[in-house]
Amino acid sequence: MTAFDRRTFLTAGLAGPALLSAFDQALLGPAIAQEAPKRGGTLVYAQLSANRRSSDARSAKHPYFIVDANTRLQWNCLTWVNEKLEWEYELASKIEPTDAKMNVWDVTVREGVLFHDGRELTARDVVASFEYHRKNAPFAGQIISIEALDKLRARFTLDTGNSEFPYILAEYNSVIMPAAPIDTIGFDGIGTGPFRIVSTDPNRSLIMERFDRYWRQGFPFLDRVECHNREGQQEAALNGLRAGQFDVVFSIDPRAVRQLGDDPAYDVATAKGGYHFVIQLPKHPGSPFLDKRVRQAFAYAIDREAIVRIAYGGRFGWVGNDSHLVVTDPNFVARPKGRDVAKAKALLAEAGYPNGITLPTLYFSPQLPEVPVYFQVLQQSVKDAGITMAIEERPNDGYIQFRTGNNDLAQGNFHKFAMTAVGSRNPGISLFRMRGGNVESGHWRGPEHDRYMALYSKAMVTAGAPERKAIYAEMQAILHEEVPAILPAGGDNFLVKRKAVRNLKFHPQIWSVRLDETWKA
Repeated sequence: MTAFDRRTFLTAGLAGPALLSAFDQALLGPAIAQEAPKRGGTLVYAQLSANRRSSDARSAKHPYFIVDANTRLQWNCLTWVNEKLEWEYELASKIEPTDAKMNVWDVTVREGVLFHDGRELTARDVVASFEYHRKNAPFAGQIISIEALDKLRARFTLDTGNSEFPYILAEYNSVIMPAAPIDTIGFDGIGTGPFRIVSTDPNRSLIMERFDRYWRQGFPFLDRVECHNREGQQEAALNGLRAGQFDVVFSIDPRAVRQLGDDPAYDVATAKGGYHFVIQLPKHPGSPFLDKRVRQAFAYAIDREAIVRIAYGGRFGWVGNDSHLVVTDPNFVARPKGRDVAKAKALLAEAGYPNGITLPTLYFSPQLPEVPVYFQVLQQSVKDAGITMAIEERPNDGYIQFRTGNNDLAQGNFHKFAMTAVGSRNPGISLFRMRGGNVESGHWRGPEHDRYMALYSKAMVTAGAPERKAIYAEMQAILHEEVPAILPAGGDNFLVKRKAVRNLKFHPQIWSVRLDETWKA
């Protein structure tokens, strides 16, 4: 490294403390220290928040379409985001920008890592994987080019500087696959992860077995893992847990936590600040959301505390701030003012709706068990300000296409007034999601959008975390005023497991859960 040396990189906030300890010093936790892990056995789990992308017989083994978006079982990425949302090395052994501009990054991969078919991981596989990702994954679109420097080193060139680029390399759509042509790469399901795919039933189930040549020697402990999609079927999944069909149920809601939390047969694991819901406000010609005052009135009218109280039982949820940041992020800035029905009515009157407004139908899908209650509370609360709207539940299958449609403003095709779930990420990714080109912002545009994106660009070439935090606060202030989208409230992540399941940690990012160190007594 030149002007931006290694010490600066480690101390400027570009990497969490976890980077300073090698990934090989694995998290074994106190439970394993007290009780020797047991090898063997099958773990069967039900997932209540499965992959949103539908698959077919051809795509069911592809990391983008596999039934559970948790791709850390079959594949690895160059980095991993731990439970504290700090990044660590995974397949990479070294990552650094070439200079202070931070738009060119060199990555060195571990030597001796094998794919499930016995091939050795090289920089060629990294190049081929990201040639696919940069064309198909939104966060990887910033990569202009990638080249192999030698057997183990690859160079990424970005369209602009990104001080948080290592987080991009940890995304579930950033897994490393064996090199293959871009139209076939990934469809064989081969990765470097602790488990290899044995069989799939598209959108329903997945069976995996231990990969004995896994690069983390001695892991995993389990022989076999089975995943079953039970999205929208919490009661059926919990009945399966009670009957011994499942060992674990992922993504249960607070109601289930209250039911099972004191049951001696089970353990409930919590990951704080896990997810929330973005309500995209379409700003196409003729939409009421073109008027900022209508968006502001909507934001003031929502009783966010009631959502937390009713949908999350109070202590299991949190009030959002209309940005993609979760409340546990140290960069999170609360909205300066809470619910204000009088202010909402005054804004609607200024916008030409003195007698209230009827909004289009708000669509949602049961991506998590509490979603229907969440939106019923929201619908009722805004009535106090004279805002009327129908809400309609749509099936999970095909919901992404329904929500976004053939979205092309130039052709007069617009996305729906609809919700989607979003998870916890680093601020660089989270705040980038409000860019005008993304449907989650409703195609926000104008001078304040441009100022927001200029601040984002500044943050991405700012090395120091305190300096970036100040920029992120200014960006959130713009969102509070402009309200390009609504993110009213969110919840913590929960899983429930049988007592025999040991050392299974849940994660704020449900797609980043590892089963390497999990075992059954």
